[in-house]
Amino acid sequence: MSRIRSRAEASILHADLDSFYASVEQRDAPRLRGRPVIVGGGVVLAASYEAKAFGVRTAMGGRQARALCPRAIVVPPRFGAYTQASKDVFAVFRDTTPVVEAVSIDEAFLDVGGLWRIAGAPTAIAQRLREQVLAEVGLPITVGVACTKFLAKVASGVAKPDGLLEVPPGGELAFLHPLPVERLWGVGKVTAAKLHATGIRTVGEVAGLGEPYLESLLGRGSGRHLHALAHNRDPRVVETGVRRRSIGSQRALGRRYRTPEEMDVILAGIVDRLGKRLRGAERTCRTVVLRLRFGDYTRATRSHTLARATDHTPTLLDAARHLLREALTMILDRGLTLIGISLTNLDADEGMQLALPFGPTSGPELDRTLDSLRSRFGAESVTRAARLGKDQGMEVPILPDG
Repeated sequence: MSRIRSRAEASILHADLDSFYASVEQRDAPRLRGRPVIVGGGVVLAASYEAKAFGVRTAMGGRQARALCPRAIVVPPRFGAYTQASKDVFAVFRDTTPVVEAVSIDEAFLDVGGLWRIAGAPTAIAQRLREQVLAEVGLPITVGVACTKFLAKVASGVAKPDGLLEVPPGGELAFLHPLPVERLWGVGKVTAAKLHATGIRTVGEVAGLGEPYLESLLGRGSGRHLHALAHNRDPRVVETGVRRRSIGSQRALGRRYRTPEEMDVILAGIVDRLGKRLRGAERTCRTVVLRLRFGDYTRATRSHTLARATDHTPTLLDAARHLLREALTMILDRGLTLIGISLTNLDADEGMQLALPFGPTSGPELDRTLDSLRSRFGAESVTRAARLGKDQGMEVPILPDG
């Protein structure tokens, strides 16, 4: 459900835990506090701010990270601890206001409009929230306060780490326009490069461009989107009870050569996990998206939309394999360092399972029987023969659906 609110209020909070996985490790092991910490060995899953100061970044190869920061302490991930910490933090969020929109396990929007009489000004509420998270969960958290979701998120990004920043009503554009274009949602390396090539480096310079010019430079959708954000036009309200629009999982592969057979085994493992999560959330999927990162650090995305929504693992896997075959030439030319699958266009499961276009299907009852066995005896208690004895990779914790 959503809440109608006044745009004159700076009452949207964006709360974002700082270096979440690494902060949990430092909380639980006093010897790690104040030290550069890397979570994950082969690929960096998270880095403390002490490690980030040396240039270590999430998704960086472990060898490169250790070269940048030789004194870093590398620890294995403990996803159970991160899941519990997330639950504890969200309990604080919901104790602050009932209007909470989860973004990820370590990030949320909160609307505190209307709480002035009982809880004070939004900045006071935000400060108490930070103090409560630190006292009850033991983790630092940064909060941005603004009149739109977009600007609240920008404010929290500017305030990191362990900070609080309010963008007061009437001061939005004065705050926003000096910032680099990379602060706009949707501006990644490719879009930033296009803007930089035309001499555009700040949000204010984007705001000074006409919408038609931005559309001609970036495409209609992206041009309109960035033009609106550069003028702080964001009509979205904080929503509760929003069901996830997609689910995904990915596997970092390192730089070792993988045969097509090995890639297929990895792909099957990812799709098996996603199929189980899809059925557990009582959802069905229409679009399968394949995401690849190559050895030269370029990326590619391929997608296929099915004729009908399904939660049938063999159908989803056949679609994913079809996409992987289409990308095989690029993979063999450039090498593959990461493979991911996202299931999008999610619908509610209405109890109808249909055979779909990519080859043979088995009864949907089999998928649910396997899910039940895995829930009872462990995620890998029932697996494909090709995956026996293989490293199954890690399953990163996610928010529960809806």
